[in-house]
Amino acid sequence: MAEARIDSLPREGVEALVRSAGLQEPHSLRPMEGGANNRLFRVDLGGKPAAVLKSYFRHPSDPRDRLHAEFSFSTYAWEIGLRCLPQPLAKDDDRGWGLYEHVHGSRIRQEEVSQRMVSDALAFLEALNRKADRGKAQGLSVASEACFSLTEHLDLVDRRIQALSQIRGPSPLHEEVLGFARDELLPSWQELRPQLERRASFLRLDLDEALPQGERCVSPSDFGFHNALRREDGSIVFLDFEYAGWDDPSKLVGDFFCQPAVPVPSEYYDAFAEGIISSLELSPGHKIRTELLRPVYEIKWCCILLNPFLPGGEARRQFAGEAPDRKRDARQLLKARERLQEISLD
Repeated sequence: MAEARIDSLPREGVEALVRSAGLQEPHSLRPMEGGANNRLFRVDLGGKPAAVLKSYFRHPSDPRDRLHAEFSFSTYAWEIGLRCLPQPLAKDDDRGWGLYEHVHGSRIRQEEVSQRMVSDALAFLEALNRKADRGKAQGLSVASEACFSLTEHLDLVDRRIQALSQIRGPSPLHEEVLGFARDELLPSWQELRPQLERRASFLRLDLDEALPQGERCVSPSDFGFHNALRREDGSIVFLDFEYAGWDDPSKLVGDFFCQPAVPVPSEYYDAFAEGIISSLELSPGHKIRTELLRPVYEIKWCCILLNPFLPGGEARRQFAGEAPDRKRDARQLLKARERLQEISLD
């Protein structure tokens, strides 16, 4: 290679991966920023960006196969004709590497989110779930933390709060997070969960009934404009599908509107939720289910904001090359507190 600032990536493995994608040499590899969980490298050909090599995080505390989830999802999307995501080019299962098309674009800021962008996101989801193509998606795995019954959604939050309630760390900030989890987050959840269970009972929703396969959706998971780029022509390219797979449409809607990095204005919620329900030809009762679960996902995202304090979160940051930043971590705790105060428990 002409230039290789590649840390510990074996040169022969990189060259083999590039060749398997049909890319010509000579090439160079440069580290990129932006991989919160993984390590990213830009592959240049002739001095121009051609591909992105993604080295996926692997850890005993996180058994998910991120490479398989993203590569299989991206392959399915390209096979059915979608081009609003990077093309998957090649992978190395043994090393946990994926090679994808390099996409030129700019990150989207919160104030830039518009009706057109939300419509583009909805169109992407509708295309992923076209009836004519759903059979081709049967080989996809279930999404990370997929939930198919109301009880599974509620238990998911239970597990996340339980994990935060067992935090141990070297800094006073870890103690603050532990106190927040035990004294604020847990009591709020202990008040909210029984309310939701009673409401579900009143609405005659079976807490333990699983969604049939025909009412599940192909979900990008962790879907939002924080994982997207805007091209010069204004079109949107969606990124990062390492949690993708089959999931509950209500979870997809909840995550899309609750993710805090680039928030989607709530004024678009009704049209988006109705668009998902309509495109999947679901019964009107799914709107009730989605509304019921909305505060569940607001609580879940309070927990996700505190992932850096969990052992697996710290390991992911180290793997991705992020330097410790106590001010950043303190802001995460502040955001979680603020979001919890905004959640209606009525």
